Amino acid sequence: MGLDELKEQNNFEDFKQGLSDTEAAKRLAADGPNKLESQKTPKWKVFLRQFKSMVIYVLIASTLITLLMGHYSDSIIIGLVVIINALIGYYQETNASDALEKIKQMLSTDATVYREGQRKDVPAEELVVGDLVFLEAGDNVPADLRIVDSDNLRIQESALTGEANSVEKIAEGIDEETVALADQDNMAFASTAVTNGSGTGLVVATAAETEIGKISTSVSSVKQRKTPLMTVIDKLGTNTSYFIVAASVVIFLIGLVFDTYSLSVLALAVVAMMVGAIPEGLPATTSVILAKGVSDMAKNQNTIVKTLPAVETLGSVDVVATDKTGTLTKNEMTVTDIMIGNEEYQVSGIGYRPEGQITHNGQPVVIDEKLQLLLEAGYEANDTDLAEENGHWVINGEPTDGAFLTLYHKVVPYGTADKYEELDILPFDSDFRYMAKLVKDKDDNRLLFVKGSPDKLLEMAQKNDSNFDYDKWFNLVKRFSEEGKRVIAVGYEKQPNTLNEITHEIITDGLNFLGLVAIIDPPREEVIEALKVMRAAGVEVKMITGDNAITAKTIGEKLGLAETIHAITGPEWDELNDEERIQAADKNQVFARTTPSNKIEIIEALQKNNKVTAMTGDGVNDAPALKRSDIGVAMGIKGTDVAKDSADMVLTDDNFATISTAIKEGRRIFDNIKKSILYLLPISFSEGLIVAYAILTKNEIPLHPTQLLWINMVSAITIQFALIFEPAEDGIMNRPPRKTGAKFMSRHDVFQMAYVAILIAGVSLVVDAWLVGNGVSQTIASTTMVNVLVVGKIFYLFNIRTPKLALSKELFSNMYAFVFVGLMIILQLILTYVPFMQDIFHTGSIGLPEWGLAVIGGIIVLAVAEFDKIIRLLMNKKAA
Repeated sequence: MGLDELKEQNNFEDFKQGLSDTEAAKRLAADGPNKLESQKTPKWKVFLRQFKSMVIYVLIASTLITLLMGHYSDSIIIGLVVIINALIGYYQETNASDALEKIKQMLSTDATVYREGQRKDVPAEELVVGDLVFLEAGDNVPADLRIVDSDNLRIQESALTGEANSVEKIAEGIDEETVALADQDNMAFASTAVTNGSGTGLVVATAAETEIGKISTSVSSVKQRKTPLMTVIDKLGTNTSYFIVAASVVIFLIGLVFDTYSLSVLALAVVAMMVGAIPEGLPATTSVILAKGVSDMAKNQNTIVKTLPAVETLGSVDVVATDKTGTLTKNEMTVTDIMIGNEEYQVSGIGYRPEGQITHNGQPVVIDEKLQLLLEAGYEANDTDLAEENGHWVINGEPTDGAFLTLYHKVVPYGTADKYEELDILPFDSDFRYMAKLVKDKDDNRLLFVKGSPDKLLEMAQKNDSNFDYDKWFNLVKRFSEEGKRVIAVGYEKQPNTLNEITHEIITDGLNFLGLVAIIDPPREEVIEALKVMRAAGVEVKMITGDNAITAKTIGEKLGLAETIHAITGPEWDELNDEERIQAADKNQVFARTTPSNKIEIIEALQKNNKVTAMTGDGVNDAPALKRSDIGVAMGIKGTDVAKDSADMVLTDDNFATISTAIKEGRRIFDNIKKSILYLLPISFSEGLIVAYAILTKNEIPLHPTQLLWINMVSAITIQFALIFEPAEDGIMNRPPRKTGAKFMSRHDVFQMAYVAILIAGVSLVVDAWLVGNGVSQTIASTTMVNVLVVGKIFYLFNIRTPKLALSKELFSNMYAFVFVGLMIILQLILTYVPFMQDIFHTGSIGLPEWGLAVIGGIIVLAVAEFDKIIRLLMNKKAA
């Protein structure tokens, strides 16, 4: 849009006068304040949400039934289980941070505007569309502005666009119809920072209409998908509950028709059946395994996991979509090549840490006069500072300038006194595209050092020397640019000892050309190996960046994202329909010049293709995609607060390679949760079968509801804990990710659950019948049955722990198993012999013969399950 159109659109009498106070107040009343609003869910609603589970509904119904029947101890214990599960879920949900609050904090609090011809400071909240805003170095941009005047104005937009360098802003219009956010050079966006120069801009959007506002709206409106694990467990819990409720209704009707018991006794029996068969320990067990994974990753892998299910989700990830700048690369511009005369030099070391050396054909070079002069020119023609802070080397200024400072200190030790004294400086100017500094040495000799755009300095060199080989140097610039590198030219000129000030005329008259320097934001070294591991594990990595396509594709090739790299730009993506986007998201590995909305669209397209998707990033522009993805991973050191609050995980060392370790950990955790569920369900079903058998055969119910809860819950927080510590299985990172929607259990898993449930129930009923037949009291018989069930669980644990045989070296691969088994035995002794526990749980003291029966029952369970395993191992060996 041209300036004339802007004036006409905003109906100013005098464009430079700005709005009148009356007009500004009118627009403020109509459009509202320039601030972002957020809505929080009341905590009581969050708490009530925890009860939305079929398992919980069944337990609440059981609590009410036992309460109405006067079995208060039973109802209290069942109710406590319900409350504990709700509190665990409530804590997880309320522990999440509010990303929107962090976005609000990024907005400027004050703005300098022109109103009624006067420049004044007003609260940023009072800005309206049409206000003329003055910007200068150090300001945060208070709203989205169309630049109308620029005096060397440069703005740092990396958190919003992903562009590492600060962007030069212009007042001229842009002719193209569709322009990527990072290429809108005549716009300044709210929350970005002015690094150089000054300018004025016309407010074209405020509050939610700004680019940062759109991000905040997107963040607040994004609906996160349930993690694959939570989807499976919710479905499993619901289906199991439906089955148990249906079976309980059928058993109740049968008992009612055949008048098996009185109504109250029958109701209590059915409640006992439901309580026994419902896997109450499932939420607790899952949470504990996940919590242990979270703790391990925080201690050992520099990873903070904010939501428990996230730690497992990485194990099922198909695609990791990642930002480039600061994630795959260091976001620290680094000199890689130097060209002087006919020689090309390479520079080792990456980032701002001044470590590395200059080499030629792999050999260290002796710094000659020309090379020394180029290093000095790049160091002196500079207004950026390099310093070490808390073990990290950081810059205050432009990344490109920082690269020259680091290059210099790879040869000259940091802290060495400057060789030259500064006399005058011409800062980088967008009209001239170079910066210059006049210096003098200790002998009062004056030198003018210049560095800047090659097209400018090559022209000056040609003016100075008619024999200058312009084409040779132009082709070198082109070659390095095609490799995704930024090329800077360096020159100098001797000046008379009387000169103390410099002008552009002095420079443009001609210059001695020193050479070219190629700079790149280098890939992180550890990322390359991590990508190899991920590819072996069947996990694709896709780069989504605001950078240009050539640079992004070059980085992708250096990293080894894929054997063949395909790239697409944000404007090209915008032209695609939904079906084409799904195909493009699958085909391409590099997405360049993307907007924040493009990022979330790419994530959604991958998810529509049934891909479990992780997103990594560090900028504000990554926040919506971080939240929308199945698992968002933010960088902890260089990541913005907004990105960290939108993510599920934070890498405290900014090390992308940690993700491959986390994927392995996630797969191990999923395996252990699956083992836990396959362990828990047959035990619960066996308890339900025992009660159902008693009702159908008109026998006395051998177990009380509280005894069944004890078996399910106490064992869930003791011997099941052993499964937390199971090590990763062999070849865990050489298998592909689990397919989205794949069945949680195989046919054999279902078969094994069925026969183990029947086996444990059968052994328990045989023991009970034998004891009652020999005149043992019902209390002793039921206590023995509880211990038969628990000892059966203990023996079955050693079968389910590993796909290998239990009685092998795998027996001692997890010594915690023996610790938790010991704890469970101690608790069983307390349950059996402590009078207080006997009163609550209706137990009695048993002797060695009863314990012997329990151990024999456990051995039978283990023997049958191990025989089944031997058959499977032989079949697998034969198939292989």
